[in-house]
Amino acid sequence: MASSQFFALFDDIATLLDDVATMTKVATQKTAGVLGDDLALNAEQVAGVAAARELPVVWAVAKGSFINKLILVPSALLISAVVPAAITPLLIIGGLYLCFEGAEKILHSFDKHAEQDDKKIVEQIKLIPTEAELMAFEKGKIKGAIRTDFILSAEIVVISLGVVAEKVLLEKALVLSTIAVFMTVAVYGLVGLIVKLDDIGFYLNAKKSMTAKFFGVGLIKSAPKLMK
Repeated sequence: MASSQFFALFDDIATLLDDVATMTKVATQKTAGVLGDDLALNAEQVAGVAAARELPVVWAVAKGSFINKLILVPSALLISAVVPAAITPLLIIGGLYLCFEGAEKILHSFDKHAEQDDKKIVEQIKLIPTEAELMAFEKGKIKGAIRTDFILSAEIVVISLGVVAEKVLLEKALVLSTIAVFMTVAVYGLVGLIVKLDDIGFYLNAKKSMTAKFFGVGLIKSAPKLMK
């Protein structure tokens, strides 16, 4: 009797995990566009930071992103439990924001004054004389990146919530938590890799192997274009 109950419980757990895996896959597909946006914006935020400080800055933003999601996931679960009708309006608001953001980026690419402003910022960074000012600059970058991450994380959580809107609370919590952890690790892992592509290129270029040198030169040349 006890063994049959154990196997029934095991079967229920397996079914739950299977459902969670399926819903997580669907939610990941639906949030892939926001993931790309999050990746691009956070890689851009690291621009101008000293090479030796790139990974510490990425790690600081990643920790801020985890805190954002610790706030957003319980908030989303509370909304779905108390005001489920709010999910659709939140999805619409998120969609409108993405449309606005996309249009702004397109217009920015045609704005010559914005390009000149970007060049001025780079020149100002080169003139930062003291370590204290450099740390203040980094803190500003980190705060800006975490604010941007909060908006994008909210979109990811709300879109994921729309996928599991009809499910029970436990399934919602598991799916949202899985998505939150996966997206944070994926985004900041890739950002860390992207900002270090040139360093990897220089490392390979210093090797004796012609193959390593070939790939090293390729990474060195492609890194600035990829960042842009």
